[in-house]
This record gives sequence, C-alpha cells and structure tokens, in this order.
Amino acid sequence: MTDESRDALLSGYRRFREGHWPEARAQYEALAAEGQKPHTLVVACSDSRADPALIFDTAPGQLFVVRNVANLVPPYEPDGHLHGVSAALEFGVKVLNVSRIMIMGHAHCGGVNAMLHGAPADCQDFVAPWVAQGAPLVRRIAEACAPEEVEQLAEEAVVRLSLQNLRTFPWIAEREAAGTLALSGVHFGIADGVLRSLREGEGEGEFVSLA
Repeated sequence: MTDESRDALLSGYRRFREGHWPEARAQYEALAAEGQKPHTLVVACSDSRADPALIFDTAPGQLFVVRNVANLVPPYEPDGHLHGVSAALEFGVKVLNVSRIMIMGHAHCGGVNAMLHGAPADCQDFVAPWVAQGAPLVRRIAEACAPEEVEQLAEEAVVRLSLQNLRTFPWIAEREAAGTLALSGVHFGIADGVLRSLREGEGEGEFVSLA
C-alpha cells in the first residue's frame, strides 16, 4: 500500500469515527446484536465510480451487495467448484430472505468493453474467461447497431443476461413465481447521475429514466 493510499484511507476512517460514528453508533450496535436484515441483494460492477450504497443513499444493513467485473451472474451450476457470486446469492436468498435482487449495470463499463474488444493482455488468467460469458451476446449487438449506440446497448444487454441467469437458479425462480422475490435491472449513468430501470418482469424491454 502506498503512503498516499494509506493516508487517504486513514483520513476517511477518521472522518467516519468523528463525524458519522457518534450518530450511527446505536444503529451499528443494533445490527451487531440483532444481525443484518437487508431488503435487497444488489449485483453490481466492481467499478469504483458506481457504488450502490451511495447511489441509493442507504444505511448500513439495508443492502447485501455483490460486486464483480461487469455485474455478471453466471448460470446455476452446483458442480462443487468455487462460485463466489452463486454463494452470495444462495446466502442472500435462503438465509437473509431478501425480497429483491437487483442487477445494476453502469455506463463506461470496462468489463463490457473487454467483452467487445477482448480483455487486456495482462488479464488473461481470470478477467478473460470471466467476461467471455457475455462476449457472444454483446458482439452480436455490436454488429446490429450504430457504433455510437454499441456501448450503452451492450451494457444493458449484460444486465438482461444476468437477470436471465438468475432465473436458472431454482430457488430464485420459485420465489419469483410465488411473488416473494422481485428481480429488477437498472443502469447508472456515471456522467449524468441518472438511473434507468428495466420494467420488472420484462426481459427485452427498454430502460426508462427514473430521474
């Protein structure tokens, strides 16, 4: 860790302790004693510019957040291998009993760009096979639309892909069918701060601004 990054983190922690902690202490103590009961599980990108807790202005304990490159949900594969996203989904749905799963994509996504143009040369061990999940889909989109539309349409398509894959998990599909679990998809514009939402229950609908 560089001195600059360490200093930034420590400064932030001190602001938290001095400014936020005194008012939030009782809330954190209650969360420690009673456990977490988040209402929503968010699958978001790891991109530092798109923080779900900040965008939705949520308090601790409200969101169960899973972040990865390009906000991807792989299909249901209980094969004994290591599946970090699937493990988080299982815990969030079966143990925490969240009432919603939201896929949150965003503008200028490097993971989607890697699907379109290939992963960076020095990211072939893990990034390349990870983004390969969405590459065929976004490349088909690139062939069918105007160049200036490719980036956003590809990002939206990845949100739809993750929603589609969510429904391959039997215990997610069952809860959605029973009306106890809602699935939703959104796209955040980094430059304009606008959140756009896919109408719930639709797999091919348009994203509509919530601003």
